[in-house]
Amino acid sequence: MFVARPRPLPEPAPDWSADELAAALRAVAPVAVLTGAGVSTGSGIPDYRDHQGAWKRRAPMQLSEFTGSERGRQRYWARSLVGWRTVETAQPNPAHREIAALEARGLVGPVITQNVDGLHQAAGSRSVLDLHGRLDRVECLDCGQVVPRAEHQARLEAANPGWAASARQVATAPDGDADLLDADYSHFAVPGCHACGGLLKPAVVFFGETVPSARVEQAFEAVAGAGALLVVGSSLMVWSGYRFVRAAAAARQPVYVLGLGVTRGDAEADGRLTADCGEGLAALRHALDQSRGRI
Repeated sequence: MFVARPRPLPEPAPDWSADELAAALRAVAPVAVLTGAGVSTGSGIPDYRDHQGAWKRRAPMQLSEFTGSERGRQRYWARSLVGWRTVETAQPNPAHREIAALEARGLVGPVITQNVDGLHQAAGSRSVLDLHGRLDRVECLDCGQVVPRAEHQARLEAANPGWAASARQVATAPDGDADLLDADYSHFAVPGCHACGGLLKPAVVFFGETVPSARVEQAFEAVAGAGALLVVGSSLMVWSGYRFVRAAAAARQPVYVLGLGVTRGDAEADGRLTADCGEGLAALRHALDQSRGRI
């Protein structure tokens, strides 16, 4: 039987210094920035993949499982009741703050983030597109009403008294999930929409779900209107982010990468700064300030 081999990742783009990247970005500023999970790991929010782009854990819940299975929804919300505390209390880290500082200097324009934690806005970035939605909101799939996650969290806790205290957490997981030990989800109560009784879902794009087309078009326009695309902390393994790299490269816009490990977009990148996101962005800002002062 023929077994398809995994497609090899492209060779890494040329490695640049912070000074070289700063000079390239300054020449085409303002640039669009696409951020991924690597930007938020410094805030205590885990990522899904290692530096080679491989899964660190089981793939997350698919949309079809969430909408098609009561047991799946029980498992999701029971784990999320515990895991939400990590996202709710997370604070911006140096990577978020450096991106906001670069925006203030005129180097960075729109920020397109694949993260759902709202930390770019909390750090002071003004032009942010939440490509995959926001975890601090919950939406009804039937009537479309959106409520704050804090409100839904209170309803979850009231419907399942003592669950958060009794659940034995093994590890924090990405996107407000939590690994629980020997948990029985069969009696976990999942409240419906208080307006219509419909199915409630976090206002984020699940794996297997399509990003709303209007949001995608807004992101394409943001990239097209920028001088270049800078990818920070993303492996680009999912098409929802990688497509913007492909579009920029097709339009002959420069593409640059900042982060650790290989990415799916290395073949399209003109250069990269291999560094921790916070440290690399700080070095980039320092190089800009040294060469030209405040932009």
